[in-house]
Amino acid sequence: MFNFVETTMYQVSQLFLLPTLVLIAILFLYAFWVLGEFAVLALRRRSGAGRALVARFSAQPTLSADELDVLAHKVLEVPRIASRVTPMLGLVATMIPIGPALKSLSDGNLAEVSNNLTIAFSAVILALIAASITYWVSNIRRRWLAEELLEIASIRDARHETKA
Repeated sequence: MFNFVETTMYQVSQLFLLPTLVLIAILFLYAFWVLGEFAVLALRRRSGAGRALVARFSAQPTLSADELDVLAHKVLEVPRIASRVTPMLGLVATMIPIGPALKSLSDGNLAEVSNNLTIAFSAVILALIAASITYWVSNIRRRWLAEELLEIASIRDARHETKA
């Protein structure tokens, strides 16, 4: 009975290798998309544009501070999730091929050991690169959004002073 459970768990875990590798590839491409988006936004910010929250506030001056905060969180949500999930997927993609690699090692099949370890380490490297990019971008964008929230607060204060 115990052997059946072990075998079943092993087989089920092997089913997750391909979906995990596909997700890592998608997140790797997404990281470079985010990096490109970040570069464009940085160029726009240098010219005085590219301030999404300020533009939104200008269009809808009745937005509360909480609503603007939610918008800021919404902007950062996917890159932040990607920066946290990608390393976990990298670990999963590393651990899944280790089992077959160890089995191949015990069978003396060094070519299969090499193949499995290549998959494992390639996946974790791509996952860590993607996580690093999205983490870096989301942290800088978080600072930019905080600066925009401060700018909006000072615009509100100036409006209140002119009314008084």
